[in-house]
Amino acid sequence: QDEDGIYIAKVPDISGCHTQGKTVAEATDRIREAIRACSNDEDVKPLRFVGIQQIQA
Repeated sequence: QDEDGIYIAKVPDISGCHTQGKTVAEATDRIREAIRACSNDEDVKPLRFVGIQQIQA
């Protein structure tokens, strides 16, 4: 969650695959969409959802 309260989601194994949402649920839905979009752009092996981790900066 950034300083404005927006949740940031990214997939480190897929370059440029990231998104954001006002809630964890919205960010989760959007990152799934982003993974599908990024997977269409490059040859990406199917990924397994591992979980969500909250990190304090």
